[in-house]
Amino acid sequence: MGNDEPAEPGPGADDGHCIYGALADWWPLFSSPAHYLEEAHAYRTLLLSASDTPPRTLLELGSGGGGNASHLKLDFALTLVDRAPGMLEVSRNLNPECEHVLGDMRDVRLGRAFDAVFVHDAVSYMTSLEDLARAVRTAYVHCRPGGVALFAPDALRETFRETTNCGGSEDGTRALRYLQWLWDPDPADDTFVADWACLLRDGSGAPRVVHDRHLFGLFARADWLRVLSEAGFAARSEPFVHSEVEPGRVEVFVGRRPG
Repeated sequence: MGNDEPAEPGPGADDGHCIYGALADWWPLFSSPAHYLEEAHAYRTLLLSASDTPPRTLLELGSGGGGNASHLKLDFALTLVDRAPGMLEVSRNLNPECEHVLGDMRDVRLGRAFDAVFVHDAVSYMTSLEDLARAVRTAYVHCRPGGVALFAPDALRETFRETTNCGGSEDGTRALRYLQWLWDPDPADDTFVADWACLLRDGSGAPRVVHDRHLFGLFARADWLRVLSEAGFAARSEPFVHSEVEPGRVEVFVGRRPG
């Protein structure tokens, strides 16, 4: 969240994105579970405050490597859905007690409802309003009457600005560092680009260099609220409060299914 690391994989995750494919087992060095502690607490607070009764079951769409889930599982019974098999394997190793399902947030149907649905920054891979509406519909049909859904896009049209970030870590055997560049080649369309330059060292030799490009959706606040409303949610936006996020820079969307 806050554009400081790769988004968790979404519907484009196996469309040439090596971070979520060939490099999936490096994910804990991109983004360690500890990094998600404050973030997951903020999402937990939002879910609890928006719910009519404390939610017990939680569906996460686009769960990626399971970083948020590793903290949210303390309070919820989690079902985790992601399109990238390698990332599901990373999450299974981290969260063996959680249910994992291979599926696309645009069309997965599990045939049951949950107290709450959480869609982290993988929703940023919705690059058209049509795809966004499909993902929101998936959340709606899996949300029980009276339940809530929380969506956490990386950016809105109103708040986006070009930026660069860096990160990475090591585990004693391997080391990874990345530079991330977020920019908008065409401000007239509904997307922006995230380019990563990754240095990976496995052993004592020279690091290898990998470039990975991702295309993200960029929609206005009004578009988000309209799509949520058309799906059936009573929706609102909320500021995302985090010590590493500039106030007013990031917003999330909360939708309640009438019931």
